[in-house]
Amino acid sequence: MLYMTKSDYEKILAHCKEGLPNESCGLIGGVREGDKKYIRKVYLLTNIDASNEHFSMDPREQLAAVKDMRANGYELLGNFHSHPESPSRPSEEDKRLAYDSKVNYLILSLMEIDNPVLKAFNIDEEKNVTIEELVIES
Repeated sequence: MLYMTKSDYEKILAHCKEGLPNESCGLIGGVREGDKKYIRKVYLLTNIDASNEHFSMDPREQLAAVKDMRANGYELLGNFHSHPESPSRPSEEDKRLAYDSKVNYLILSLMEIDNPVLKAFNIDEEKNVTIEELVIES
């Protein structure tokens, strides 16, 4: 189970809306307590592809985020990106590029701009997708 604060959700939502019409992306850092994962910091990164169909994170920003996580005692819990025009589910490219089966992949669908849908997924080594329960706390 993955826990996120409402303010972190709103931070991701604002970043993804500002990035339209392109996909937006970022990393999530936090702590694990047993099978529970708590997001403690959201890192808003630049999609250097500037595309509405795929994303690549800025490598410098990625490195800075990982350094910040280490400095704060957090671990990489996963990443997020938006789907401006498609549902909240991993595309074939998302599955192909999912290299770490221990992290979560969050996808925010902005297909219906007034009804955004954020879901968290696990993608295993065989590229099987399962939904991770995501709890947004106020």
